[in-house]
Amino acid sequence: MARLIFLGPPGAGKGTQAHKLAELCEIPHISTGDMLRSNVAGQTDLGQKAQAFMDRGELVPDGLILDMMRARLSQADAKAGWILDGFPRNVSQASFLDLLLEEMDQVCERVVNLDVPDEVLVARMLSRGLKEGRKDDNEETIRRRLEVYRQQTAPLIDFYSERLQLVSVNGNLSVELVTAELKQVIGSCDARSAAVE
Repeated sequence: MARLIFLGPPGAGKGTQAHKLAELCEIPHISTGDMLRSNVAGQTDLGQKAQAFMDRGELVPDGLILDMMRARLSQADAKAGWILDGFPRNVSQASFLDLLLEEMDQVCERVVNLDVPDEVLVARMLSRGLKEGRKDDNEETIRRRLEVYRQQTAPLIDFYSERLQLVSVNGNLSVELVTAELKQVIGSCDARSAAVE
């Protein structure tokens, strides 16, 4: 049983590592971006409400994201555990998540922070932008995104540190080495993951 939250700045490799561990532990990798897209594509009530904000170029409000999260964590595949990626984004979302998990009789076991120096993140994202032809991945935009991350999400590191739930992992290594370190940090998910290795 593994219930984990992945934190880390843009370009730290959260999505890649969350996906690898989710496969290994046979639990869902829940990304807020994917969750939003699937609700919008599926024309769910929540998706239609979210679409209205997105069409106006506004951020989807916390309350709506939380309703989607409640619905997603209630699905059968999430009973054995989950990895949250991109949520919570700020301390108020973290407090809401605490209440939601309490209500659902679930507990987040660990919060993993992927630590990567800014200069490395900028270089990674510039290189990714060139490969994928992303116009918005220029240095100024990337540094702005990192600044926004530090302002909004970095306080979560203190929030979870104070609760002794936070584990920092060096994300400035190869993908394989980071995965190996993460496996050590979380231990084996359960007997199934031991069989996979």
